[in-house]
Amino acid sequence: MRGSCAVLLWLALFAASAQAHDARPLVIEIVETQPLLYRVEWKAPHSLPRNNVPRVLLPASCEMRSATFEIDRGDAWGRRFAARCREELAGHTIEVSFPSFNPAISTLLRLRWRSGERVSKLLDPSQTAWTIPASETASSVARDYARLGIAHIWRGPDHLLFLACLTAIAGTGRRILITISGFTIAHSITLIAAALGAVRVAVPPVEAAIALSILLLATEIVAGRRDTLTWKHPIAVSSSFGLLHGLGFAAALREIGLPQTELWTGLLFFNIGVEIGQIAFVAAAAILLAVLKSGVQRLTSSTALLASPGRAVVGYVVGGVSAYLFIDRFVAFFPLSSAP
Repeated sequence: MRGSCAVLLWLALFAASAQAHDARPLVIEIVETQPLLYRVEWKAPHSLPRNNVPRVLLPASCEMRSATFEIDRGDAWGRRFAARCREELAGHTIEVSFPSFNPAISTLLRLRWRSGERVSKLLDPSQTAWTIPASETASSVARDYARLGIAHIWRGPDHLLFLACLTAIAGTGRRILITISGFTIAHSITLIAAALGAVRVAVPPVEAAIALSILLLATEIVAGRRDTLTWKHPIAVSSSFGLLHGLGFAAALREIGLPQTELWTGLLFFNIGVEIGQIAFVAAAAILLAVLKSGVQRLTSSTALLASPGRAVVGYVVGGVSAYLFIDRFVAFFPLSSAP
């Protein structure tokens, strides 16, 4: 329990200084609208400072054909312009540069030809150039989308807080395995359904509800009543909220976009990446729990006296952070009316 508390406290402090999903990559989309005429648009999370606007450098055979103008889509901002090239882009290199500093975010480049075929590439923060291939392969899509899934779960503190709460409540290894399995199955269902367009839900209410789900679990941790549904049957809670979190994963995947020629590969391996990141975190939390529990037992024979205050403190901290996230996200889609 104390190990889970330590993980919860670290995540709560981390989440207090970062908005969830604000670690999304810089997305650069290039669309061939006419032969050798391209629309270039990039979108970045609002965490990227306006004084560090990235530049998308096309090959030397291309020249700008329209003025650049700014776009703002609520959760991201960016710019758009048109360019005409004397040669096909396949085989040529596109570069990204920042005037002030490298903000250490990944870059997702997508190119859509007039035929409808798409190619994409995920660049690490240290990479600034991409040579466009003739077409994308299943192996490259699998690798890139698995990495995106891992990055999403590890850089989204709200999902990690939720997993840590589930781990703290489940307690034992078998209950943790069953509880996390329920969460996995449930969020996989809604992730696939929403990513394919079978379910359409507005993103802001979903993110607000995710924050509320963490707040409810934090309340259960503070109360410490072992006779509630959450404590007695954590898989029921993890499965129910897993459906909700799957919609959050799908929102991030829609922002990134799915490859057209390897759609099922991208969808499958994004989900696999999420699971890899999730399993790695839960395993690390379980190991930390075992190590700290062993250390406490060497110091005192009464672990309950130490565990209860620690659990309450962490529960209040996590609850406070999740309450802040809920209010912030709620206001985003249901703003308070101003006085006349």
